[in-house]
Amino acid sequence: MAHQAQKLEELVTSNAQKKSKKTRFIAITSGKGGVGKSTISSNLAYALSQKGLNVGIFDADIGLANLDVMFNVKIKKNILHVLKGEASVSDILIPITRNLILIPGESGDEILKYSDMALFERFMEEARVLDKLDIMIIDTGAGIGEHIQMFLNAADDVIVVTVPDPAAITDAYATIKTIATLRDDVGMILNQVKNEKEAIGVFEKIKKVARMNIGEKLHLSYMGKINADVKVASCIKQRMLFYSQYPSSQPSRDIDAVVQKIMQKLERNVLVTSNESGLSGLFRRLMEHF
Repeated sequence: MAHQAQKLEELVTSNAQKKSKKTRFIAITSGKGGVGKSTISSNLAYALSQKGLNVGIFDADIGLANLDVMFNVKIKKNILHVLKGEASVSDILIPITRNLILIPGESGDEILKYSDMALFERFMEEARVLDKLDIMIIDTGAGIGEHIQMFLNAADDVIVVTVPDPAAITDAYATIKTIATLRDDVGMILNQVKNEKEAIGVFEKIKKVARMNIGEKLHLSYMGKINADVKVASCIKQRMLFYSQYPSSQPSRDIDAVVQKIMQKLERNVLVTSNESGLSGLFRRLMEHF
């Protein structure tokens, strides 16, 4: 375990003297399950890490936690075990690549049930191992339950994933409508589309309905699309990331386009008002919204 902790320390920071970074928290959500939210989250996190950014991916989709499947790793304990005093933060963190750490999470309401101050303070101190993260992707559950809203509230960016299927589009719009009560900016990724034209078409329809029913205050932005491709399905079955297996495929190029938009936001540092970093920063934000 000591070796793992040392390894994590090396993975997340190259220079211990550096000040903590301002982590950008990106929540990825969907109106319903089965639209590829976790596939996009995992490949996006991996792609960002390949650009030299320190990335954490927090699995908040507790009912259907499947990031361990995406990354082909075994999860034994999660954040709840840390908050109960049954594990340390370093025990639960799983290094995926040099710049990418998987953080097995829990739903927001479960996390905040544990109010033992001594344990929580220890957790916050141990969580400093992740203070050098540039980005934390939060893979939330589908739908819009209260514990999901906590993460959407805490994030700097919220991205809704949907597919060009009438039922999925309806659910995505219902999710956007609820998110609009929490914040006035939402991004969208259209998954499993034939091409850019289809993706833009679906996005514009949702945007038009949103403008009519929610109003001008909501800024709905198109973050990109992922083409339907048999390689993606094949990689999911084999527990592999399509971005690492087929880097020149269209879906991988689509992920790169989303990465560029995220990196532009990082450079401009838009909407980030908090100086908090990493996992401890996320928890401070969750506590604010509790």
